[in-house]
Amino acid sequence: MRIVGGDLRGKQINPPANFKARPTTDFAKEGLFNILSNQYDFQEISVLDLFSGTGSISFEFVSRGCKNITAVEMNPLHASFIKSQATKLSGRALSIQVVHHNVFDFLKICTKKFDLVFADPPYDLTGFKNVPDKILESNIFSDNGILVFEHPKDYNFEDNPHFLKERKYGNVHFSFFLKEVQKNGQ
Repeated sequence: MRIVGGDLRGKQINPPANFKARPTTDFAKEGLFNILSNQYDFQEISVLDLFSGTGSISFEFVSRGCKNITAVEMNPLHASFIKSQATKLSGRALSIQVVHHNVFDFLKICTKKFDLVFADPPYDLTGFKNVPDKILESNIFSDNGILVFEHPKDYNFEDNPHFLKERKYGNVHFSFFLKEVQKNGQ
């Protein structure tokens, strides 16, 4: 696995052989970051990477200059790996805050707001189709925050009222959702 863009482009990230995460493919990451780079100044946004796995998506944001990334991963081996890799990548560990926590519990207690939330849950997660709603119902989004949800082709979220678009890269699909935050309790 490698970083596909930014100033760390080409750097290898090699999880241990017993790693159980399914990293986003390089092809899909390239497509996703082509879309995001046209919408965001990465140096100015805060990013939440849920179900971080290998940390691949967080490292792509770091490579593109993002300075405010929170990676949430429940598996202690995976969380430790993300921390160690962040330190190895040019000493940029300060850009990524790794939180070893259950994502759904984290969503209930998090008080920070994020401009962009990326979620790549295990495809066999019980209740997978409801994960976007659980994230969108949380209080983690900045005004007009975006959720990018990675999923297999078997799922379609077009009926969700927050749905914006879907992009397909081989077997990897990304659905984009807009969370408009109402101010003053309105």
